[in-house]
Amino acid sequence: MARENMYQSLEVFYEKVKECPLRDRQFNFFELVYVVSGTGYYTVNGNTFSYQSGDLFLLTPKDCHEFDLEGICEFMVVRFGENYIREYQWKSIDHIECLLYYASHLSGSLLVTNDDKQMVHSLMLHLQQTINHTSVYAEDLILHLVNAVIVIAARNIAAVKPKNLLPNADIRLLQILDYIQQHIRKPELLKIAEIAKKFGLSSTYLGSYFRKQCNESIQQYISSYRIRLIEHRLRFSDKRVHEIADEFGFADESHINKFFKRHTGMSLKQYRNERIFTL
Repeated sequence: MARENMYQSLEVFYEKVKECPLRDRQFNFFELVYVVSGTGYYTVNGNTFSYQSGDLFLLTPKDCHEFDLEGICEFMVVRFGENYIREYQWKSIDHIECLLYYASHLSGSLLVTNDDKQMVHSLMLHLQQTINHTSVYAEDLILHLVNAVIVIAARNIAAVKPKNLLPNADIRLLQILDYIQQHIRKPELLKIAEIAKKFGLSSTYLGSYFRKQCNESIQQYISSYRIRLIEHRLRFSDKRVHEIADEFGFADESHINKFFKRHTGMSLKQYRNERIFTL
């Protein structure tokens, strides 16, 4: 399998093609692919999905992908490296890199709502116009447009709910899931009694209600989401263990290590040492 490398922090381009120029390739960067026009099939890591105009796909480093085009297709492609995400001062999405890295489990296009589809369509049109006309402040405008698309992509990834969530889950459950994600660093607000009080439910009913809707307990969901964010800190930040423990509301290093080892089978130090060589 061939590897494609990128040696600059950001690259944006438009292409009109009748066949995929790169097949069976593995990148060392993120790639957002927006389908301007055309249809066909998109394969990532062995999973194949149909695509059409308006779809947005995200490839993470080490993903393997290719497009099978049904005739001529137009794409807008945005490529960016890890440093681009790390260096930009995201205000409200402090774990945006984590969201992007965990996009590989998603099926098909990132865009779900019509509002986001229309917004990305407009952004991509402006992006295409900007890269075609060199003018003053063009580079700054490109950065702002790209960042807007990344935030929308991250917002859609964050909205992905438990894989066992029932398709007809009601609005109250979605509000509970949003509440958990919003307060994942404040364990005192994630006690069952606190969540139940917030949504006007009894603790007993909340537990059975959540399990019925998601096929897992609310404690399991909270723990798995917290583990995911801790893994991100270990892999992509220089934070010390005591700093991570403080960030997620653990009493000390011992407490967070016991929690992490119970769920992953290894200590934080062991996880960081093993994963750092796979980047």
